[in-house]
Amino acid sequence: MAAVAGDDGIRRYGATVLRILVVAAAYYVGARIGLLEELVRGQITPLWPPTGIALACLLLLGLRTWPGVALGALLVNAPIGPTVPAVAAIAVGNTAAPVCSYLLLRRAGFRTELDRLRDALALVFLGALAGMLISSAVGTGVLVLEGAIGTGDFWTTWSVWWTGDAMGVLVITPLLLMLRKARPPRDVNPYRWAEAGLLTLGTAAVTLLATHSVHSLLFLVFPFLIWAALRFQLAGAVLCSLIVSVIAIQATAAGVGPFAGHTLLTRMVTLQAFNGSTALTSLLLSAIIMERNRTRRQIEQICGQLAEAVVRLAPDEASLRQWPPPRHGDEPPDRR
Repeated sequence: MAAVAGDDGIRRYGATVLRILVVAAAYYVGARIGLLEELVRGQITPLWPPTGIALACLLLLGLRTWPGVALGALLVNAPIGPTVPAVAAIAVGNTAAPVCSYLLLRRAGFRTELDRLRDALALVFLGALAGMLISSAVGTGVLVLEGAIGTGDFWTTWSVWWTGDAMGVLVITPLLLMLRKARPPRDVNPYRWAEAGLLTLGTAAVTLLATHSVHSLLFLVFPFLIWAALRFQLAGAVLCSLIVSVIAIQATAAGVGPFAGHTLLTRMVTLQAFNGSTALTSLLLSAIIMERNRTRRQIEQICGQLAEAVVRLAPDEASLRQWPPPRHGDEPPDRR
């Protein structure tokens, strides 16, 4: 019996270690992708996918996988950090931010299905905007203390750091939570596929036009986000929000369209306001639609149960024809 218990413990320990290594690998890969759009010191980017990956892993695999986040953060920052203590401090901040976001979301009763309005609000305001204040403050403060950036560049660097971490949560976390339950569609109408393709292409085309035009046309993307949420719920909202955010971030990094001719801080404020609005619109609207659909299904189920109960309780036809029922000992009425 002791040997069996020992084997079970070893298997559980091995499974936990494997999850930690997978989280670290996913964090590292996401970081390498995010660094392609770096804006400050070769390590600060307006979209930092690892934060979204880390939060999604904590939500799906549990808090025990936090060492994977710490290991991934160390591996990413080691070659680009100014000093060893700075790398360690930045890794601590990068680990603490998603962990605090996870704790805030759990405290708020967050559900990974994202099918309630409160879940979408919690992810945006607690998971992204509030939780990521930790990593941006710690990381930027460390760079100032180490002399890697000047004190006058604190707020600019902080804005890019916070924007990148928050956008990682707003864009990547819903995508991973949605993909976890994604299943190949069956018996889908061809017109439905055509609509999905048209929506995807239209969203990309309009976003390219809006972000590369000298005119203020960013508002043109919102009808497509509403269309995606109404017709395809979370899957459509997440995909279109990802397309819009990536194109907007590339335009910001290139300094074109409505982001041209502004300081880096102004561009980050504009980008965060725009991407935050798109994520908030798509997630909230999809959550409202999913909540409405769930309520309708519950009402239909209750109506079906009530109908079955009425059928079981209703008298049969023979009893209805013989009403009122004869008393014991009475002769049945003559029907001639």
